[in-house]
Amino acid sequence: MIDTYLDHLVVERGTARNTVDSYARDLRRYLAFLRSRERVELADVTEADVRDFAVAMREGTPEKPPLAASSAARALAAVRGLHRFAATDGLVEHDVAREVRPPNGGRRLPKALPVDEVLRLLDMPPQQGDRALRDRALLEVLYSTGARISEAVGLDVDDVDDDQRTVMLDGKGGKQRIVPIGRPALEALEAYRVRARPTLAARGRGTSALFLNARGGRLSRQGAWHVLKRNADRAGLAGEVSPHTLRHSFATHLLEGGADVRVVQELLGHSSVSTTQVYTLVTVNTLREVYATAHPRARADVSP
Repeated sequence: MIDTYLDHLVVERGTARNTVDSYARDLRRYLAFLRSRERVELADVTEADVRDFAVAMREGTPEKPPLAASSAARALAAVRGLHRFAATDGLVEHDVAREVRPPNGGRRLPKALPVDEVLRLLDMPPQQGDRALRDRALLEVLYSTGARISEAVGLDVDDVDDDQRTVMLDGKGGKQRIVPIGRPALEALEAYRVRARPTLAARGRGTSALFLNARGGRLSRQGAWHVLKRNADRAGLAGEVSPHTLRHSFATHLLEGGADVRVVQELLGHSSVSTTQVYTLVTVNTLREVYATAHPRARADVSP
């Protein structure tokens, strides 16, 4: 039945091969768990079995180490998909996994760079060449607008309104939003558009894309990630810098500066304010650290 479900994902759903391979590993683990309980048929499985499997993934077993919250959630998605498939096709009477949710693994706080490190990244002495001007403009746009990397590389030339100092971003689900852009980012964009983009565009077949690669085509997400990583290394930034680092920094610095969380929600393009509120946890942690080191009654070295 597992093999039939995986074939269904490939042939009928067009699921990506990497996802199918991950689901196959997850379902092998599920199968071993069910066998340990002497469940021979899927119809023998109960909701309690599925819940216990979800817990076992997070706690681990003598044979298997615990999974991270994201991996456990993916594994449970595979299990739920298997049971839903079996119930829809009439292979079992009930979908016993329908109401099972992954155990709460806690919310992972987004990583943000301190303001001085962002400024060090953006204010590095400029390098020579067309791609250097493009890189500078891309980094400025990412931090100035809070755009996802996919949104930034998806920009066309006409999406930038210099007079209004705004950009039009195409977000998730095809939702567009207009966000303001700062003067330093506009200046970097102007330098790139005037001095570098025409040269890069001449190497391609013509495109409306704002950020171009060395062959004159639209810069890819992978290419933008390499731009960020290369310049972070050049700036000597400590720790891992991810594709979302400047977006996280944008949100965190706005909230630390007193911006309303609902304004930040609109700027980030979040459909729900609850998604944005994870950033408030970051700022509360910062406030707590300042309080602990500055308040006379909070310092550990003060005797009662």
